[in-house]
Amino acid sequence: MLEAKNLMFSYEKKPSSRMVINDISLSIASGERVGILAPSGFGKTTLLKLLGGYLSPDSGCVLADGQPLPNKGRCPVQLIWQHPEKAVDPRLRMGKTLAEGGPEDPDMERRLGIVPEWKNRFPQELSGGELQRFCIARALGPGTKYLLCDEISTMLDLITQGQIWQFLMEETGKRGIGMVITSHSSELLDHVCTRQIRL
Repeated sequence: MLEAKNLMFSYEKKPSSRMVINDISLSIASGERVGILAPSGFGKTTLLKLLGGYLSPDSGCVLADGQPLPNKGRCPVQLIWQHPEKAVDPRLRMGKTLAEGGPEDPDMERRLGIVPEWKNRFPQELSGGELQRFCIARALGPGTKYLLCDEISTMLDLITQGQIWQFLMEETGKRGIGMVITSHSSELLDHVCTRQIRL
């Protein structure tokens, strides 16, 4: 179970600052796909950063299977970002980027549509959809138990969107990985999520 308990967060650390996240509690079970619905500016990305350990809450806590998120080593909660070009080191070939997630999994890479030759390329030599496939594969290393998806298909064409979501539903279902998904598309959330939460 991935749990957020009474999370509070503000980017400005002053007593009068507006809370971006205000006393939010939620839980995601293994194998669940939970959609987060909220208008722009309501803190969806901030919430995912808190759930993934990229930000620390002003109060409250995040627990993965009853334990605080680790400060070192691979985190069981992985975040896939909306803009893959900002989530990879432009100086590394994609094979090295992929290795950050753990040992190679040729079968998963094939099902995700990663062409072996792409591993020898730099990020700027790939399209957004190709880059996002690498980011997904990296996030799905062997220790991943929960996957956070922040508008991950917004910038992609419809065919690529369909391929990526079909893969994610199959892979996370097979491995019992819980997912938290944000999207501006209510149709997408209706299709891929087992339940939805409104902020």
